[in-house]
This record gives sequence, structure tokens and C-alpha cells, in this order.
Amino acid sequence: MMDECCRWARRALGIGCLTLTLTLALGAPASAQAQAAASCGKNAWLDMQTVLKQDPKYAEAEGAYNKEMKGYNDEIEKLQKQFDSTVTDYQQKQVVLSPSARTAKETDLRGLQTKIQTRMSELQTKATQRERELIGPIEDRVRTVIDGIRAERSFCLIFDAGRAGILSMDPTLDITAMVVQRLKPAGQ
Repeated sequence: MMDECCRWARRALGIGCLTLTLTLALGAPASAQAQAAASCGKNAWLDMQTVLKQDPKYAEAEGAYNKEMKGYNDEIEKLQKQFDSTVTDYQQKQVVLSPSARTAKETDLRGLQTKIQTRMSELQTKATQRERELIGPIEDRVRTVIDGIRAERSFCLIFDAGRAGILSMDPTLDITAMVVQRLKPAGQ
């Protein structure tokens, strides 16, 4: 049978017996993996935002982040007020300015606007980085707990119900409370 299969493969596909045999042999592990995944069948879900907000270190990180964001927002507000004041001043004086002076002022305004936009972008990047620095370790700790529960309970998959867009789910599969409980310090 294998010789017949090899002849057919050589004629139809232009491949040798070794290639076909390797393809068939290498295809078997993928099939075994698919069977193992299908036999698993147990899934669970949680609400990651609820878990994160219940973590004892989350409030501290959120407070630090909000304090830093206030500083960034104050700086942006100051720059915006400066720009608005400059625009108002220009609008009041533009009638008496010569065409060349008007052009120069408009160029200055565009430059100031670009400077403000650049600074806003820099602050947004800093804010995103800072959020990752503060929340990243908490998320890593939560993921470790989730992975432990997944292995302990033999779940195949654990979904984040808040991000997955799941419309209906079995409430008995919700492990949010279990993860929150394990994140609490001993004795609480």
C-alpha cells in the first residue's frame, strides 16, 4: 500500500516517498495534540479588571499614577492657556499688523502649536510607560495565580470576560473570586 501511495505521490505531486512518509509521520503529533485539546474541554472565565482592582497593591499603584498624571495634565493645561492667550493677543492685533508681521506671528503660532502637540505626545508616552511600570508587576503576579488555578483545576482556557466580548457564560465557571482570594495576604 505504501509503495502504491508513493508512486501516486511521485506522479501527482512530484515528491518522493521519504517526503510523503515524513509528512505523514510529522502530521501524527499534531493530531495527538488536537485530540488532547479536545479531551480537555474545561474552561473558566474571570473579570480581570475586578481582580486587578481587588489586589492590595493596585490602589497604591493607581494613586501614584494619578498623582503623576495630575502633574502632566497641569503642564498641558498651562501650555494650552499660553497658546490661547497668544492666539487672543494675535487676533486683537492682527488688524494693525503689516502683512509680513502677520505672517511672522502666524508662523510663531504654528510653531507654538507644534511644540504643544509634541509635548503632549511625549507626556502621553511617559504616561503609558509609567502605567506599565506600575501595573505590569501586579498583572504578572495575577497571571501567576491564574496559571496556578488553571493547572490545579485542569482548565484548558481561562477567558477575561471583560475583554473577550463574551455575551453569555455559565456563572459557575467564574473564578474571579478565587483569584482575588489567593491574591490577598495570608490571614485576610
